[in-house]
Amino acid sequence: MKKVLSIVLALALLCVTFAACAGNGTSSTSSASEESSAVSSESSAESESSASSEESTSTEKTKIGILAPAVTHGWVAGVAYYAEQRCKELSDTVDYKLYTSNNAEEMTSQIDDLKSWGAEAIVAFPQWEGMEVPIQEAIDEGIVVVNFDIEIAADGVYRVSGDNESMGVEGAKYIVDKIGTTGKVVVLDVPTSGSVAELRKKGFLDTMKEIAPDMEIVEYATQFTREAGQADFADILTSNDHIDAVYSMDDETSIGVLQAISEATRDDIKVITGGGGCQEYFNMMKENENIWIESSLYSPLMVKDAVDMALDVLAGKDVEPVKIISTTVVDRDNVDEYLDPENTVY
Repeated sequence: MKKVLSIVLALALLCVTFAACAGNGTSSTSSASEESSAVSSESSAESESSASSEESTSTEKTKIGILAPAVTHGWVAGVAYYAEQRCKELSDTVDYKLYTSNNAEEMTSQIDDLKSWGAEAIVAFPQWEGMEVPIQEAIDEGIVVVNFDIEIAADGVYRVSGDNESMGVEGAKYIVDKIGTTGKVVVLDVPTSGSVAELRKKGFLDTMKEIAPDMEIVEYATQFTREAGQADFADILTSNDHIDAVYSMDDETSIGVLQAISEATRDDIKVITGGGGCQEYFNMMKENENIWIESSLYSPLMVKDAVDMALDVLAGKDVEPVKIISTTVVDRDNVDEYLDPENTVY
């Protein structure tokens, strides 16, 4: 009986020991689980914070300033128009401020405003003398500056421009294609425009000597306005009883020339060239079936390339400091590709 009692007591003691061990094991597992959960929660919070930070960074927009002369109509106004259009097209990633100015002092003050705003790049059309210093200062402060059309002495400035000499080359080719290698061509020079007219005339005359050396060429001076084109060409028509073609360097001058031709009821002129990219002039191309109207583009639309260049530089891409855009010929055959009903300024 004593042996039986001893065995029962031993078994009971063994069960108690196993129960205690089992209880301690559960407690240890629960604690580890809680620690793991805390680490997982902390890691998740860090991930969410990181993702939120990345999202905030990715939605930050590039700040670009646009500087242009204050002109309400014409080619220069087209520069501001197309620059703003490009920035609007990129509105998901770009913030912009557009300023127009009447002189160098105004444009210099606007550069200071853009610095305060935090502009990372400036696309400038600095027609005023004396802009070298403020533009150089902006570059030295780390702002990317892309000049449109105008070349100035500033280290580190980028530039987008058209090809004036190419415009003359294309104009000569166009006239010869339409009237042949002989005839009388009036060249409307604009001496007051400096290198612009010099290069366009050089391209035209050099090409004519090469492809139509027997062409009779007569030169007259005018201006890059429709008023001057009309008045000057009215006198030219009086002095010349026959003209086969007109080499005009500018669309607005050509609009005036066409008005003078219409008022004089002349039907001898078969070709008139232009230059720029004026919507009003484009619309005349199909309206005048008896005369070939052409424009060698030096379009303000090129300023969009200046905006893109600024963004490429900021993105760290390999960018050539100067981009020259070759001219494109527009006439009645392809003008539909260049009509912009929204553009009422040029």
